[in-house]
Amino acid sequence: MRRVHIGSVKAGDKLARPILRENGHVLLGQGIELNDRFIDRLQGMGVDFVYVEERDTEDIVPEETIRDETRQKAINSIYTTMTTIMDFSGTRGRAVVPELGRTFRKVFGDILQDLIGRKDTLVNLTNIHIKDAYLFQHSVNVAILAGIMGVAKGYNRNQLEELGVGALLFDIGMTQVPEQLLNKTSPYSKQEKEIVERHTVDGFNILRAQHDMSLLSAHCALQHHERYNGSGYPRGLQKNEIHEYAQIVALADVYDAFTSPRHHRQRHSPSEAIEYLFAAGNSFFDLELIRLFCRHVSIYPVATSLLLSTGQVGVVSSNNPLAVHRPTVRIIKEADGTVPRSPYELDLKDQLSIMIVKEV
Repeated sequence: MRRVHIGSVKAGDKLARPILRENGHVLLGQGIELNDRFIDRLQGMGVDFVYVEERDTEDIVPEETIRDETRQKAINSIYTTMTTIMDFSGTRGRAVVPELGRTFRKVFGDILQDLIGRKDTLVNLTNIHIKDAYLFQHSVNVAILAGIMGVAKGYNRNQLEELGVGALLFDIGMTQVPEQLLNKTSPYSKQEKEIVERHTVDGFNILRAQHDMSLLSAHCALQHHERYNGSGYPRGLQKNEIHEYAQIVALADVYDAFTSPRHHRQRHSPSEAIEYLFAAGNSFFDLELIRLFCRHVSIYPVATSLLLSTGQVGVVSSNNPLAVHRPTVRIIKEADGTVPRSPYELDLKDQLSIMIVKEV
């Protein structure tokens, strides 16, 4: 399969990965043959990239970080919880979802089981979703990334659950933000910014009101916009004043936000997001946490199309955990635009004169 921009998709192409609705249900399933109407609809719903089946890349299949079934159940749980809270006015600090902690310990337990069972040590977030599903999909991705970090740090089961539940529900305070602000594409006014920033405190109050919720999980909601140098909100905490769970969630939040399409901007590539994180080391985030994070995230995920400095176009076929910035690439187009008679691979770890120009 190959990940391609929606503008390059043609009628007759078949989806190699499903596209999900905001509630986790499948909008278009794997194997669906796309037509012009489908393509136009996907563009209108904010889908910018899809995975398609191709003969020359049919054996290139990125390992899903978690199973589709696990992802869909997690998204549906978050969707149900958040929409329930949205439907109740004045929920700040009130418990309106019974056994919230128990529900999401089970959700994260399923995610953790999938993560521990993986062979690949590098995370590929290959899910495709419509823009309106961002809040719910984003929470699952943050929990996946946080879970990987927790395992890498050697957390015990209780710590992993506290972190994972906090990561799944860290943005629950966004249920108190007016919808017109959530989808706004222009800059916020000072008053609007204050309303949006209040979601950290609102989320904390919602979570700490639950009888079965760890207070440390609730602090993921409160502190995920605090920054290492004290420039964050709501309290301007710095360094170790910010709980490590919240620091991990903040890293995962920024990375996934950068690499997802948003109403107000296009997505950045994983390599651009990681470059930003390193630039923010010991400024916005603890540099050691960044280094640990980046050891477990694919800079160039499998099935990504790349333009090389030679003018050739290739598809990432595998990653080397010891050289994550130098993947193995299958050439599908030569510099003169011709297609190779037989696709062949270049291991960029050994081809030091060849640079990656950009993702295409």
